Amino acid sequence: MQAAWKLKEAGDVVAARHAAERLLVEPSAPEDPAQAAELLRRGTTPPALYGYAALAALFLVLLVVLAATRY
Repeated sequence: MQAAWKLKEAGDVVAARHAAERLLVEPSAPEDPAQAAELLRRGTTPPALYGYAALAALFLVLLVVLAATRY
């Protein structure tokens, strides 16, 4: 599990997620599943962030449309 955390800290989130998923299937220590689940939770983009991004894109499109209709 330490190797997965080191990968995440080094910035390689994809490899860390793969290592954590392997540890969920075949844990080598009793605390590994809990730590792997925590690593997977921290390495996932929150769903609310996608909503904010969609709202910002909609706002940008609205501004462009308003600017295009004014001129």
